[in-house]
Amino acid sequence: MSNGIHHVTAISGPARRNLTFYAGVLGLRLVKKTVNFDDPRTYHLYYGDEAGRPGTILTFFPWENAPAGQVGRGETFETAFRVPASAIGFWTQRLLEKGVAHETPTRRFGEPVLVFRDPDGVRLALIGVAGAEAELAQGAGDIPAEAAIRGFHSVTLLVDDARPTGAILGDVFGFADAGGEDATTRYRVEGAAEGGIVDLRVVSGFPRGNLGVGTVHHVAFRAADDAEQAVMVRKLIENHGLRPTSQKNRDYFRSVYFREPNGVLFEIATDVPGFAVDEPATSLGQQLKLPAFLEPRRAELEGILPELA
Repeated sequence: MSNGIHHVTAISGPARRNLTFYAGVLGLRLVKKTVNFDDPRTYHLYYGDEAGRPGTILTFFPWENAPAGQVGRGETFETAFRVPASAIGFWTQRLLEKGVAHETPTRRFGEPVLVFRDPDGVRLALIGVAGAEAELAQGAGDIPAEAAIRGFHSVTLLVDDARPTGAILGDVFGFADAGGEDATTRYRVEGAAEGGIVDLRVVSGFPRGNLGVGTVHHVAFRAADDAEQAVMVRKLIENHGLRPTSQKNRDYFRSVYFREPNGVLFEIATDVPGFAVDEPATSLGQQLKLPAFLEPRRAELEGILPELA
């Protein structure tokens, strides 16, 4: 059974600026360059580790002329990456050198936390994890392997009431209540290194958020395959009274979507077939990949999509 976060999808402004920040500043690998299957005049860019493993993937719809969003109740407040605890100093200095505004490092649930924002205002954090130094990692550019990002640490969701969301995290996705701090309750998957934590922050009375540039569109949770996904869907229907969508083929995974009781858009994404299904793992993200139904429009779309390099 696969548990934890599969990917997080957000909305950005200009695609080239997005690539420069996530690949150039944070050292993530562009593992897939494709389009939004429902809006193919827009890129869908996937960043992750060298292999594009679930639990490391942050994706973007670059909607260059879209208005800025507003984070509020029923949305993802923060997306956090894991780094070795010893690397927080490196990253503080790097963000300073790159002109990235950041908050003073603090501690959360006993771990060092460095909060900052991307060029579009997406709230991000680097969280120092004891022992992560021993994990295999790939350096990138001038980022040494010992400081490199090691996938997701957590997402923080803003909710009215943590109980119904926590019930779904536990019953459907295998998370367990791991305690609280201030107005936040932490849910954790035992044994999941990347993407194994969801923090629910209760913000009753906050206004609801507005989707737009600088906000997270959805959070996707892992299912090993179609069979495990079907079990999760059945639990959502029978145990929680929800009505997920039908399955949608995203070429690199198969997806089902639903809004959890506080309004956050969740996805269940299969681990299979993965990002190497249509290009070699050694050259992920180098060519524009289109689903079969859009191949006849390749010349048109290549003429519309902005240059990334």
